[in-house]
Amino acid sequence: MKTLRTRILAGAALGAMLSAAPAGAAEPFRCEPGELYAMNVMVSGVEYWFPVYEMFKQAGQQMGCETIYTGTPDYDVTKQIASFDQILARQPKGILVHPMNADPFIEPINRAIEQGTAVVTFAADSPHSNRTAHITSNNDLEGRGAADAVAEAMGGKGEYAVLENPGQDNHDRRIAAFIKRMEEKWPDMKLVARAASNQDPNKAYQAVLSMAQANPNLGAIFMPEANSALGAAQASVELGGKIKVMTADVNAKILDMIKAGQVFGSVNPNQGMQGYMGFMALYLAAHPELIDPMNDAKRNGKNPMTIPYIDNGYAVVTAANADDFYWDAYLKRRGTKGIEE
Repeated sequence: MKTLRTRILAGAALGAMLSAAPAGAAEPFRCEPGELYAMNVMVSGVEYWFPVYEMFKQAGQQMGCETIYTGTPDYDVTKQIASFDQILARQPKGILVHPMNADPFIEPINRAIEQGTAVVTFAADSPHSNRTAHITSNNDLEGRGAADAVAEAMGGKGEYAVLENPGQDNHDRRIAAFIKRMEEKWPDMKLVARAASNQDPNKAYQAVLSMAQANPNLGAIFMPEANSALGAAQASVELGGKIKVMTADVNAKILDMIKAGQVFGSVNPNQGMQGYMGFMALYLAAHPELIDPMNDAKRNGKNPMTIPYIDNGYAVVTAANADDFYWDAYLKRRGTKGIEE
């Protein structure tokens, strides 16, 4: 309700601003014909991105802008940068990008901005680039929330392990926060194993089997993304279901497994608001002339929209609320076909 109320108030405020424009003046929150905004991701077929783009697209449509979904089907930063450069060649007004790795994207992002294309990052960041804003859920809070959920379900005592995806900023933060929370709040929860599954279900499956063999009392395992959870859950089921699988992000398969008790739960970013607010931030980043700040941005030639961090929030998904997160049901409610449009 709070999110809905916030959006209603924001919409009302925007409507008041538009209606207050002088007769004959250009509407400040409307795109020029052909004005294009792109969303660029890695592993473009991952379901996580779909509701992000759905709301990115909705915001664009409300303002008369064109939008496009781009990325690469492969887990390869070089290929993602190539897809970023490909859309940049079309001279979009702005690009909302999820950089697979932070440092390799510094040069492409800075080059795009120098060429006149605004850049905002989401879900993962390239903090040393000149990107104008970063929108994400708080990965530290997600990790802490996951730790609390697991520890409370285990009575605050037991052994746990983690699967990792080293090098992806948001995933690294979730794992670090999960472990830190256990150490600080749940001292009787012991970390007994960790392994890199790199979003590969088979690697996750094999890792969990090995961890359980070496640690017969293993009671829970956390991973920062949903693909690894598929393999981890399969291993847990084969081991008798004694290991609670806690993950991050959801898709239809994960939701089905949560409802079936094969996955314990997931922390899921508020994807819709990530896309909607991502577009709004990108539009303002591309139109700094709309902002007259009471600071030295204009004197120093800086974009007055610069915002280090926007939190889109997250939810803890369990069997009790899993039905609210299905992509097909969401599309039916909205009456759209998703990224195909």
